[in-house]
Amino acid sequence: MESIIPIKGKVKFSITLDSGVWIFDDRKIDLTTYFEQEAVEEDQLEKYIEETSKHWSREIQEGATYPPTLKTEKKYEKEKVLTGTFGIPLKPFLENAEILEGATSVMIETTEEPITVSLEDACNIVLGFSLNGKPLKEDGPIHVYYGDGSNKENPITHVKGFNII
Repeated sequence: MESIIPIKGKVKFSITLDSGVWIFDDRKIDLTTYFEQEAVEEDQLEKYIEETSKHWSREIQEGATYPPTLKTEKKYEKEKVLTGTFGIPLKPFLENAEILEGATSVMIETTEEPITVSLEDACNIVLGFSLNGKPLKEDGPIHVYYGDGSNKENPITHVKGFNII
């Protein structure tokens, strides 16, 4: 099965998505816990300042502590990648394609019938690309999950592309 998925239609740049390389992407999310967490928009600068403040306070009170060895961290990350179920948000790819003015929806093209969602809903979509550490070969290459998790038990499968209309 082809792992290349196009984003085309009313976009400035038609782009292709390759789900085979997303396992190395820092934007990947763990789908086993993603829909159970409350969606919270957070300010990255505020988060950074808060984390830095906590770290600074801890070092002043307790002294410097050294993190686990890099070898241990790499081993844990490798194990997680080999056994995890992952997805990636669609929104950054839509932003990179630069949707043209006048576009209102996204047609998810599948081997069966296309499914159309509003542009706003499409920005919340999560693309599943890995199940228990394995690529989605049988009904993939990706699964489409709505941002609210309403179809997490029955995602859209057999996706061939996204057409901005």
